[in-house]
Amino acid sequence: MNKGTWKLKVKKDFAAAHQLRNYGGKCENIHGHNFGVEVEIEGNKLDSKIEILMDFKVLKNELSAVLETLDHKHLNEIEYFKHRNPSSENLARYVYEEMKKRVETDGIKLVYASVSENDSSVATYSEV
Repeated sequence: MNKGTWKLKVKKDFAAAHQLRNYGGKCENIHGHNFGVEVEIEGNKLDSKIEILMDFKVLKNELSAVLETLDHKHLNEIEYFKHRNPSSENLARYVYEEMKKRVETDGIKLVYASVSENDSSVATYSEV
């Protein structure tokens, strides 16, 4: 019997402002980004009726709900970031932790969450 794994990936974006603490440069000033976000899930068992791991629409909706907490906000003012720098690394961890609560089941595992400030700068968080 084949013990393969399926992986699904979705992408969305959000706009927000932040300022990095203790940075020692321009990024200590308030500035904004159009952040890109990507999450990936995996599982080894498809739904028995429609043979999908998870509906892409459901996965996108869950990601949208998480990003709604960040979109058009000053990230430093969000409770999670009051004592953490709102860096791309910490944003990736925040998205991962929030998505994990929403999508993980016995058959589905969140693989990673990535946050990008632009096409050439990406931070990824996983628990692997």
